[in-house]
Amino acid sequence: MKKWPFVATVVVGVVILDQVTKWWIRDTLPLYSSFAVIPDLFNITHVRNPGGAFNLLARSHEKFRVPFFLSMTAVAIAALLYFLRELRDSQRVLTFAVAGVLGGAVGNLIDRVSLGEVVDFLDVYWGTHHWPAFNVADSFITVGVVVLLVHSVFWPGGHSEN
Repeated sequence: MKKWPFVATVVVGVVILDQVTKWWIRDTLPLYSSFAVIPDLFNITHVRNPGGAFNLLARSHEKFRVPFFLSMTAVAIAALLYFLRELRDSQRVLTFAVAGVLGGAVGNLIDRVSLGEVVDFLDVYWGTHHWPAFNVADSFITVGVVVLLVHSVFWPGGHSEN
């Protein structure tokens, strides 16, 4: 496997999937509208998040919030690119995980730059308890981070070949 073409394919694929789903939500579902996919468990709900994960800093002033999230995203993207550079071509699972996180970061960055907030629509809940709504980019970020954490716990020396 050639690492960089693989990374580019994953990142572009995640960004396209993320942006197409967000476009569909914005185009077809009015803000705050919802429909059940799996009753009492999963809805598609159009919401916007001006903050970070779990609405972090959502209520902070825009003059602080926007530069903060843009700069943090830039730092995260730089760190992910550095980490990818350090991975061996044979470390396919880790490469996919980091590229997925990178694609998710870029997908949400596109929203922040173009809309000033992130479009979320995946609404998982049990009774009256709702997990904060999220999107495709968030899903790739979460899964990628979990893969990295599991790898660091079970193969802390990083010697596994994936």
